[in-house]
Amino acid sequence: MATITLNYDARNFQAKKLLEYVLSIGIFNEEKVEKRRKTGLELAIEDVENGRVYTAYVPKNKRIDAGAS
Repeated sequence: MATITLNYDARNFQAKKLLEYVLSIGIFNEEKVEKRRKTGLELAIEDVENGRVYTAYVPKNKRIDAGAS
């Protein structure tokens, strides 16, 4: 099965009616996709998983590992 993504202006009457017609034929299935922004925590976890976290040193040579759990 292939996925087709359509971008159209929802205020355009003709585009909206054409899309409703194509869906009413029954050949295609409509699947809603929810767009959600990632939170800061999710981005931080993704950084740790992908190795984009670095180790820092404080002036007294004490090691602080940001990726340790």
